[in-house]
Amino acid sequence: MRKSHPVRRAVLATAATVSGIVLLLSLKPASDPGPAAAAGGAPPAAESVQGGARPIGDGTVTGDAVRTRYGPVQVRITVSGGRITEAEAVQAPQGGRSDQITSTAVPKLNQAAVAAGSADIDAVSGATYTSAGYQRSLQSALDKARAAAPAGTGGGDAAPARTVTGDVARTRYGPVQVRITVSGGRITEAEAVQAPQGGRSDQITSTAVPKLNQAAMAARSADIDAVSGATYTSAGYQESLQSALDKAGG
Repeated sequence: MRKSHPVRRAVLATAATVSGIVLLLSLKPASDPGPAAAAGGAPPAAESVQGGARPIGDGTVTGDAVRTRYGPVQVRITVSGGRITEAEAVQAPQGGRSDQITSTAVPKLNQAAVAAGSADIDAVSGATYTSAGYQRSLQSALDKARAAAPAGTGGGDAAPARTVTGDVARTRYGPVQVRITVSGGRITEAEAVQAPQGGRSDQITSTAVPKLNQAAMAARSADIDAVSGATYTSAGYQESLQSALDKAGG
């Protein structure tokens, strides 16, 4: 029998290998599956900017005060039609260089909150602590607004949020007047539109009023504790708050 030449056998083996590779390549899909397909499905849709199945209740809500390295940050939002229509920082770091940082960063954060409709906003360069505090307080406000919304439907036939201003309470150091926003039977916002001013009263008011506002929202009534060192302001606040609740039917 005639033996095959070694070189010929090598050429035939190489040709067979190349043919096999070509065949495999012809069976390969036109493109690789993307990460979503590899994971077994399309990527989850991004959460609604308002977040979760429960809508945000309309009204004005103030988030919790968040302590930062340079001072407290507290955000107030106004919600209409389930969207943030206004955002503002009612507290922000002050004094020294903080004044400049706050005046630059806060307006940007306010705009970002309204645009995003959520607390998922970027920090402002050079204002890391203020931005972090702002985001946390904003999320707190959104959580409160969501908790105040009627479950299930985005409001339906539920009564809209009401903003009521109590009567002016006269105190030894000046008038106190409280305005509240009520939604879903809860106080979602409380603020003193009048409070003692001038001299030492400025310091007392700046310390006591935020605490009284938070206490009113937490208690949902005028049965709140007086702030130490602000007895007259606290008494006037409670009196005006009760008046506002009476007007709101609460």
